[in-house]
Amino acid sequence: MSIQRQLTNERMSQIVVHNSTVYLAGQVGDDMSAGIEQQTRETLANIERLLDLAGTDKSRLLSVTIYLKDIDAHFEGMNSVWDQWLPKGVAPARATVESKLCEPQILVELSVVAALP
Repeated sequence: MSIQRQLTNERMSQIVVHNSTVYLAGQVGDDMSAGIEQQTRETLANIERLLDLAGTDKSRLLSVTIYLKDIDAHFEGMNSVWDQWLPKGVAPARATVESKLCEPQILVELSVVAALP
């Protein structure tokens, strides 16, 4: 059972594939000055790009953990973008938690596990 790592540095890999499962490192948006909706859109775009690079897509999500800086202030805005992004009928197992994130301007981070076709 081989393990494939992509976009790797000394600290982490953005993509790890083991058997038929793809694991993504926690993903954030690019514009940290943006609000929750834009940060969520950018984060989901980054996830789509990495899933494509790994050979899969968002219709094959297995599990997603969503970390919000302030769940009371950001849950609704994040969900409004998530609901538009996720195709009907393929909702993954999901948890959403409030967390102190690595940079104070980051409002949302997502950790994803997906299946290969």
